[in-house]
Amino acid sequence: MTSNGAASTTGGDAGGGQPARMTTSRWLSVMMLTMTVLVLTGGAVGAVALSRTTAAANRLADRVSPARTAVGRLESNLLQQVAAVRGYVITGNPELLGPYDEGVATERTTVVRLRGLLADDPHSRRDLDAALALAQRWRTDVADRVIAARRAGATATDLAPVVERGRLTFDAARAAMTTLEGRLDRVQAAGRADLDRSRTVRNLLLLAILVTLLVCSIVISVLVRTTVLRPLDRLGASVRQVAGGDFDHRLRPEGPADIARLTADVESMRQRVVDALVASRRDRDALEQQAAELRRSNEDLEQFAYVASHDLQEPLRKVASFCQMLQRRYGDQLDERARQYITYAVDGATRMQALINDLLAFSRIGRVYGDDREVDLGEVFAQAESNLSGPIAEAGAEISADPLPVVHGDPTLLTMLWQNLLGNAVKFRSPDRAPRIRVEVTQDDSGWAFAVTDNGIGIDPRYAEKIFLIFQRLHARGTYDGTGIGLAVCKKIVEYHGGTLRLDEDHSGGARFVFTLPKPAAVVVPEQAGEREPAVPA
Repeated sequence: MTSNGAASTTGGDAGGGQPARMTTSRWLSVMMLTMTVLVLTGGAVGAVALSRTTAAANRLADRVSPARTAVGRLESNLLQQVAAVRGYVITGNPELLGPYDEGVATERTTVVRLRGLLADDPHSRRDLDAALALAQRWRTDVADRVIAARRAGATATDLAPVVERGRLTFDAARAAMTTLEGRLDRVQAAGRADLDRSRTVRNLLLLAILVTLLVCSIVISVLVRTTVLRPLDRLGASVRQVAGGDFDHRLRPEGPADIARLTADVESMRQRVVDALVASRRDRDALEQQAAELRRSNEDLEQFAYVASHDLQEPLRKVASFCQMLQRRYGDQLDERARQYITYAVDGATRMQALINDLLAFSRIGRVYGDDREVDLGEVFAQAESNLSGPIAEAGAEISADPLPVVHGDPTLLTMLWQNLLGNAVKFRSPDRAPRIRVEVTQDDSGWAFAVTDNGIGIDPRYAEKIFLIFQRLHARGTYDGTGIGLAVCKKIVEYHGGTLRLDEDHSGGARFVFTLPKPAAVVVPEQAGEREPAVPA
């Protein structure tokens, strides 16, 4: 009833005008997708910012700064060339031209490298080309002519005017170099400013990304708590409340669709438990009523047993007593047939009393006898032998047994068990040999197994089940005494103690009964050395 209502409630959310609920997995998927998009976007923006910062730093470090250094070195080479030419003009020493030639070679190498560094700066390249053109003009118009004239024998005084005129050209070349240096200084300053701006933008973007991720994490945590965890907590609290005994507490579906379905299922289970509880209470009331009727029935049986043991036997005793009195007082006046009739009447009353007594003993097993305690089977076995000392001595029977254990049970019933088994072995002995009775004991994890073997007349395997039925006899009434209830009593005693009793159908040369008894919690075996001494007939 409630489960259907819960299901309809869940279904109403999807199709009753309310927005359909998302499942927990879909909630988590949306949140993970959002986080993934944010992380990827932040990573892309951060990568762009880092790329710009890296590009600005690389341009400044790999091009602008080396170009500025190369221009300074180029200016130094020009000064070195001028100094070498002046020294040669003044002294005429050819060795002083070595720095000039070295400066020209170094200038060429530096110019090649500088052109590569300024490939992306056409303005600086134009200034470089102008400075190099003026330097080459100075070398062609002044340096080379002065060097050639000095070698031809001209003096320093003669060459002084040429050198003075060449200074103007050199100053123009140096001024062009200075202009290039100024431009490169401005480019370097702009690059540093751009690098600083890129770093600032990068830091701000990274900070914004971190703040965004933190805010999104907080928002997602709040959403998970409000949409998933809180409904689960309420569901758990409701389940604990129901488990605590409040079976009337109803569970209301809420949260994502799967949690709502789970709540509806738990509500359906609660309703089934409530229905089962109501049914069990009805069954309990019915069982209590049946138990009351059974108690009344047992009381009636107790009353019947009392009547059977006292009131029903009283008329039988009177019949037997008066028949015997009739026989003693009027025996000489009766013929043989009348005396025979009186004997039959006494025998019938006596057998009826024996049947009633045996039936009462059978019904009292498990009802009257119930003293469950540790029993030393050796002691009860000895008591049974003592009770049967007369028949054992009369038959010349020998009884031997393995050391018997301690078991849980009723000592009176276990004594009756041994007494019936040993008594049957002695009673149903073979006429041509003395009874030999052997009791064997084996032990396993479940308990003890006992085998009582004799060399008597044996039992046909066809009657392996019939012999355990009450009042079932395999021989004529006058052949053996008894009412035919002994083995039924034995079976009931063994089953009352949790074991089984059966006839070993494969045994020949007598009868062999096997029964089991469960092992007690703590098994205590009496200290006995070897086997028991056979019972010697008195």
